[in-house]
Amino acid sequence: MEKKDLIPHSPVRYFDATNAALKDGEMGLVTAKKGLGKTSVLVQFGIDSLLNDKALVHVSFDQQSSNVIAWYSSVLAEIAKKKNFNISDLNEEIVRNRTILNFNQETFTLPKVVNTLKSLKEGGIKLDSVVVDGLDLAKVADADLKCFADFVKAEKMTAWFSFTNEASDLKSTLDAAKLDSFATVAHLANEGNSLSLTLLKNGSGKVNLDAKTLLMCK
Repeated sequence: MEKKDLIPHSPVRYFDATNAALKDGEMGLVTAKKGLGKTSVLVQFGIDSLLNDKALVHVSFDQQSSNVIAWYSSVLAEIAKKKNFNISDLNEEIVRNRTILNFNQETFTLPKVVNTLKSLKEGGIKLDSVVVDGLDLAKVADADLKCFADFVKAEKMTAWFSFTNEASDLKSTLDAAKLDSFATVAHLANEGNSLSLTLLKNGSGKVNLDAKTLLMCK
């Protein structure tokens, strides 16, 4: 098996069916209450980028690198288990183009993250996609978020953010100025004994998540 053979089996294919996939230069946002599975969703987006030979930068504001690595290993293992694939020999190849950055929101702003990404690029690291996890967007200045969005657009990258918020309607997610920076917004919530990712902006419908593995599914 080759890495490219996993692309059709990526959980993100279920998300693509909503027509809400990001285009180059766009940013997306996943919201949910704390501990429900936002990180897993962002990691699935990250893995999908890696499977498509896109260099990924995973920016975490609330987890150490070892925890982030564990998330990727766990999600990859669940994908393989679900499809009865043996991908142990592919794991290193899949994550080869992944860079993990850890920051503290009290001391590091999004413009500083942009400067770090620029430095990575100048150092020869490709920039195709970014996920930003654990950032409290309510505390981020509108101008700072726009600075990041402008960088993503200029570099023709894609970026996924997570945000802890229980609101199930778009208007209550963030203020309008910040929402303008995101092409796609989706909310993760419990529906009885199941989980679903509902599109609030861009696309339509929702994507179910396996309550046990947190993988996107039918």
